[in-house]
Amino acid sequence: MSEKQKRHKVNAPRDGTPRVHSSTVLRECVLGQFTDVAERCLLAETTLGDYSYIERHVEAIYTDIGKFCAIAADVRINALSHPIDRISQHKITYRPNEYFLFAKVDKGFREARKQARVTVGHDVWIGHGVIIMPGISIGHGAVVAAGAVVTKDVEPFAIVAGVPARRIKWRFKKSIRIRIIDLAWWDWPHDLLAKAVDDMRTFSIENFLKKYSSP
Repeated sequence: MSEKQKRHKVNAPRDGTPRVHSSTVLRECVLGQFTDVAERCLLAETTLGDYSYIERHVEAIYTDIGKFCAIAADVRINALSHPIDRISQHKITYRPNEYFLFAKVDKGFREARKQARVTVGHDVWIGHGVIIMPGISIGHGAVVAAGAVVTKDVEPFAIVAGVPARRIKWRFKKSIRIRIIDLAWWDWPHDLLAKAVDDMRTFSIENFLKKYSSP
């Protein structure tokens, strides 16, 4: 392949097929169109919405991630919980098969973990090194600052930070937040997004909503 052909291939529009690094492991996952998963990630029983991307060294299990989400490196979503109410919180009590012949896995404990799914809305930015605990819901448009440990639900368009994570500000005032959710631009077809992307970049939020919201 010539250098000209290589440049053309790099700049060619994508066809929507998910891109997953060869070092990444996926187990019973569903990936949407135009999604990207970088190197050395581990995703299990997780869905990834259209246009969302995940950077390197991310682990997620029992998680539903919306569209247009940006997940930075070293994030852990739905971090493993332990049975702290038992005499021992070690995995010997729920995965004894690793230690004893014919011992059975604690299916009840595993099912409880599966039921405590994490839900991430659309257009969410999760910063480097964030940890999200089981059962958490993160609303549309939220920002989770680097290094945060999320132990409570995050409201739409909130910016949270810290250990444990707390809201430090809103991205927009309430009236704007409501209008963005009503607009639901993340559900637009690919062709409409292509026409609107320049306005996304250059318009103020008020002017964008004025142009694209229904009268």
